[in-house]
Parts: sequence; structure tokens; C-alpha cells
Amino acid sequence: MRDVLTELMAIWNAGGTAGVATVVRTFHSAPRPPGAAMVVAPDGAVGGGVSGGCVEGAVYELATEVMRTGRPVLQRYGFSDDAFAVGLTCGGIIDIFVEAISRDTFPELGAVAADIADHRPVAVATVVEHPDPARIGRRLLLRAGDTHGTLGSARTDDAVSDDAAGLLAAGRSEVLSYGPDGQRRGEGMAVFVAAHAPRPRMLVFGAIDFAAAVARQGSFLGYRVTVCDARPIFATSARFPTADEVVVDWPHRYLAAQIAVGAIDERTVVCVLTHDPKFDVPLLEVALRAPRIGYVGAMGSRRTHDQRMTRLRRAGLTDAQLDRLASPIGLDLGGRTPEETAVSIAAEIIAWRWGGDGRALSRTAGPVHHTAPTADEPTPSP
Repeated sequence: MRDVLTELMAIWNAGGTAGVATVVRTFHSAPRPPGAAMVVAPDGAVGGGVSGGCVEGAVYELATEVMRTGRPVLQRYGFSDDAFAVGLTCGGIIDIFVEAISRDTFPELGAVAADIADHRPVAVATVVEHPDPARIGRRLLLRAGDTHGTLGSARTDDAVSDDAAGLLAAGRSEVLSYGPDGQRRGEGMAVFVAAHAPRPRMLVFGAIDFAAAVARQGSFLGYRVTVCDARPIFATSARFPTADEVVVDWPHRYLAAQIAVGAIDERTVVCVLTHDPKFDVPLLEVALRAPRIGYVGAMGSRRTHDQRMTRLRRAGLTDAQLDRLASPIGLDLGGRTPEETAVSIAAEIIAWRWGGDGRALSRTAGPVHHTAPTADEPTPSP
């Protein structure tokens, strides 16, 4: 829902009703992940998407019908090689939940939108399948230590609240299955938990031209981007208009302070572009000793990398800590300009996030899309 929230809130604020289709389950090589959504406005305008084009027309028609009737529908779309049939040509399967959203059906939407805008974690649990049609579409909102609404019974609310809290902490959206009254070993009820965790952070250190390009890529990929440099003449919002914030501080001091206040997690990306030892060595000492930072990359030539590694070893960093460093930063794409370099850095971050290896897909076999590691399966090192 996050990707269509602007369009949806415009309709909601105006007192209208929108047809909203959300991907809730995927199987095999599905084109969009759970949580991807399409919104159909009262005037027929469309925002977002659920399949990359394969079934958009059919979903649009279904959303229009649900908007008219008010009856939510869970629809499955699978593989089809018939050019005139509705289906996914990629071989995947997706389950899409379609509902009508308005101030009457979702009065809490404004509060959810505010939480998302202010980077407060919030999850929306919705019954998408149940033997009793009256239970389908019921919602439960979950925030830190607080719930609002009901899925139909206290037993169901308690079970879903416990399970959804784990999904929210991990930033994962998925369908949970229960018995009709929340029995954990039963079946018949499916609840989609849309976890809206704060956007992951990208910290770009070094206010250089490459940093501007990296900040643009980070914003494009959905990161909350911070550019930090100790030199106020270079660290300005005018030079980095796509960054969410520009900070003037010594890099290692800023990062240590962010770690101390709990503003860093396993999804955090750190890009060190200073390639100046007085800045990057103290900074990398802090970053590589912090167990919760997900990705740490540093720019520089092979010679700069070797000298940097020598200094870091002298500072007492272990081989295990140094193995976390992606240096020189980025994949080997052959690029030279700041923009091309930023693409190579973004590509390495994507590969780290999803477990890819950076090879051309034409030279690989198996599924095109990777599955994000679960809580029990650590994210691969860069």
C-alpha cells in the first residue's frame, strides 16, 4: 500500500471510495512482491501495479466491480501461455486481495498514513480468507505495544498480534494461516499482514560529486538517505537535493551517535566515499565493529584499499570484521562517471539485499527472482 498511498489518501481525504488490489501471496517467479498494490479511483484513474502488466486489465475490472459492490475478493492468477487468456507469462502465481477503501471501511487509514510518513512502524492485518464472509476484510492495526480494531474474536486478535509483531520487526509482509477462530494448528482463515517498517537507511559519507549520484540512486531504491561530511562548505542541501537530510559532522562521530540512539539496523547501508584516511579509517572502525549494520562499502583504488586495510588491522579489527567490508565498493560494470559508479554501487547493494551474485541473467539458470533471507537465515555478506 505504501507505493499507492499518495493516490489513495487523496481519494480518502475527499470522501471517495477506491478499489484497492494488493498482492498478498506469491509463488515461483512472481513479478511483484507481497504488498505491491494498485488503486482505482472513482473516476477510473489508476495508480500502482500488481503484476508488471500481465494481469493489470483483469485486476482493474475486478477492482471496479468490488468498488461498486463493496464485497472484497481474493483472486488467484497463475501461468498462462495463451496470448488471449488472463494469467502470468512468467510462470508464477499471485494471490491478489481486492477491497473497497473509504472513510467508512477504513477510518484508521489517516493514522496509518501519518505513521508511515513519520517513520513509525505500523502493521495492518486484514482477513483475506474465511468461511464466514462477514469476517473477510476485517482489520487489526498494530503499533509498538498497541492494537486497534478486531479480526472477529479475542482469540484471533491475540494470535495475530503475536505473530504480526515479529513480521513488523523484520519488515516483512506475508499471509498467516489459522483456524476459523485463530487456532494456530487449524486452517480456513488467512490473514495478510502488511508491515510498514520505517524505510531502510542509506548513510553516504563524503560530500563529493559521486555522493550526489549515490544519493539519487539510494532515494530511487527507497532508502532514507543521509549525506554526512565534516566540511560545511560542501555538505549542503543545495548540492544534495534528493537526500532526506544533510549533516555536517565528523563521519565517525555521527555514525557512533546514530548507533547509540538505536537509529541503525540490519537493513542499514553505509557508503564511505571519502577515500581520505583521516575520515574513512575512524569511520570504518565504528561501522565494522557495529554488528547491526547490514552493508558497509568504501570507495577507492586497489592501492587505497590495501593501505586502508593495513591501517584497519593496526587499529585492531579482526579478519571477520574486515570481511564485512565491500571495497572497492560496487560491482564491476566498467563504469567511469559518477552516475555509472552509483549504478554499480546500487547493483552491489541490491545483490547483497537479495542474495544475487551479479552475473548476467543470460548466464544463469533457475528462478529470475531471489527470495529475501528469513529471520533464521542471515543476509549474505557483500
